[in-house]
Amino acid sequence: MIELLKELIKFKSDTKEGANDALRYCASWLEERGADVQLHDNLGYLMLTASKGKGSETIIWNGHVDVVPGHKEQFAPLVEGDRMYGRGAADMKAGVAAMMQAFIDLDETKLERIVQLHIVTDEEIGGHHTSEWLVSQGYTGDFIIAGEPTRLKIGLQSKGIIHMDMTFKGKPAHGSRPWEGINAIEAAMKYHTALQDLPFTKESSEYYDKPSVNLAKINAGDRYNVVPELCYMSYDIRFLPTQDPQEIERQMRDLGDQLNLDMEYSASGSTPALVTSNTHPYIARLQEIIRQETDTEPVLFGQHGAADTRYYAAAIEGGEGAIEFGPAGDDWHGNAEYVSISSVEDYRDILVAHALES
Repeated sequence: MIELLKELIKFKSDTKEGANDALRYCASWLEERGADVQLHDNLGYLMLTASKGKGSETIIWNGHVDVVPGHKEQFAPLVEGDRMYGRGAADMKAGVAAMMQAFIDLDETKLERIVQLHIVTDEEIGGHHTSEWLVSQGYTGDFIIAGEPTRLKIGLQSKGIIHMDMTFKGKPAHGSRPWEGINAIEAAMKYHTALQDLPFTKESSEYYDKPSVNLAKINAGDRYNVVPELCYMSYDIRFLPTQDPQEIERQMRDLGDQLNLDMEYSASGSTPALVTSNTHPYIARLQEIIRQETDTEPVLFGQHGAADTRYYAAAIEGGEGAIEFGPAGDDWHGNAEYVSISSVEDYRDILVAHALES
């Protein structure tokens, strides 16, 4: 399994072609060990599914082999003690390698449920062509584990997403006489400062201190000697499961009126927050397995980001049962990304025990 992880890290899968190459390698590796693998192609994005067991319940293990761009040396795995460094080591080729090995290790004669392995190639750019497509084709289950790096903690919740695009309107004038114009950049700055005090930014919940507000894009002005007439700003809002996205949009819209700003805004849709109860039967089972396999008390938490769990959750009645749970590591998307090798081994054991638990 650790050698498998090394091979996966070597794939420069920060491109569509590279991710597809890594996916084909996964398919071959599984087939060589007796797995019945199905390859799927959606608009050139490859993914695979494999299934074991029988019964009325289905567990899905979801992992992605695509990664964010990295330096050339990050695609050469480096082992130091218990750490394996490399692009995607934590996010999330370690999770994929462990899921692949766990799938092979499963004794089908002892399975009382179906276990499906889903490996995809576009999670880092939204997952629309693979995980979302698989769900649309009926590849759904009762409980889904996305093997994102969680340090063997159970990610019961994830924040929702709102993307807001705003246009601030000013009045152009000569740059030497700015008092004769209205500077759209200054209007945008005024708005951004006031936004930090809106009521929704102060709310908290069981797993989160607050929502996050990221000023993601800004574009304005093209000449030194002109007061800018327009300023375009875009926000990435990650809201709490307890918050109403429509109320957040209302507060942001009304703020412009309160500040007497000439502005337009549009929300490009929202992704709902995800919540799985800590009393969910599969969660209770997973916690007990973690205790048995690691001799530690399981930790429940909420993820700040979003994963492909959102697509599976939308197909589950009540929306509960799609979690993030994966090996330990750090600095994913960073220059020193690594995964704990021992945690990958623990993760594999936990997945197998959890799937076989009666």
